[in-house]
Amino acid sequence: MQRYIRKIVQPTCQVFINHRGIDTKKNIAGLLFKDLTSMGVKSFLDSKNMKPGDNLFHHIDKAIIGCKVGVAVFSPRYCNSYFCLHELALLMETKKRVVPIFFDVKPSQLMVKDDGTCSEKELRRFRFALKEAQNTVGITFDPFNGDWSELLKDATNAVVMNLLEVEGEKNKKW
Repeated sequence: MQRYIRKIVQPTCQVFINHRGIDTKKNIAGLLFKDLTSMGVKSFLDSKNMKPGDNLFHHIDKAIIGCKVGVAVFSPRYCNSYFCLHELALLMETKKRVVPIFFDVKPSQLMVKDDGTCSEKELRRFRFALKEAQNTVGITFDPFNGDWSELLKDATNAVVMNLLEVEGEKNKKW
């Protein structure tokens, strides 16, 4: 019986990787997913955890709500994606611990632009989330001059350390 209860209580993922697929899926986001998964950390990356026919918002929102730590991989075209901004906002609204990775972009370069497709409420939500992430200590990486193995090691270590801290805080409450 306990085996079944564990299965029900287990989160769909421990770590949610928020990223702009076109910029980072085949490099840092994909590598981080692989590294964490090989360590036994349940991670969510849309291309790995979803299949054709899945409802994007349902699966992604469920994974974010159930995760313990989020990783926001910011890239030059990140803020052009409604999905990226929605995911970041949900991570911040649900008060998840977020590890920012600034990949080929400086925090100050990230801005939510009003292109007329979002409501004022959504724009405020996205801007607030982005400001929260910019005010969080993160990892900055230049893909042309940086050491990829160092980035992966630093990112993995940061995620694992945050995961352990969140788990420790949870255990103190019990």
